[in-house]
Amino acid sequence: MANTETALKEATTIEGAIGAALVDYTSGMALGTIGGGKDLDLTVAAAGNTDVVRAKVRTMEHLGLKDEIEDILITLGSQYHLIRLMKGRGANGLFLYLALDKERANLAMARHQLKKIEAELEV
Repeated sequence: MANTETALKEATTIEGAIGAALVDYTSGMALGTIGGGKDLDLTVAAAGNTDVVRAKVRTMEHLGLKDEIEDILITLGSQYHLIRLMKGRGANGLFLYLALDKERANLAMARHQLKKIEAELEV
């Protein structure tokens, strides 16, 4: 089982990774961040993506969908932003956020690796 710091470090080894965060979407707070920089403020990204997750959860409730969100993908001109909702004991209300350089990333592999990181993360 990995802790937050270890999991985020592992996320930055994903090909094309720009930055990663573990976010509590009940508060919008980043519980941990790594990477980012002047072009990607992970604290701002955590808060903004919290709104995305909340909106999707609310929409699913209104539609009566009895399913779970695995991940949410936002595709920009030069980046992928991947949001992976966490499951399991103690992980309710948390998501992993990963920003990727679109030219260097393999989206399918990134999703697979982030799923593995999520499964090994103990909060």
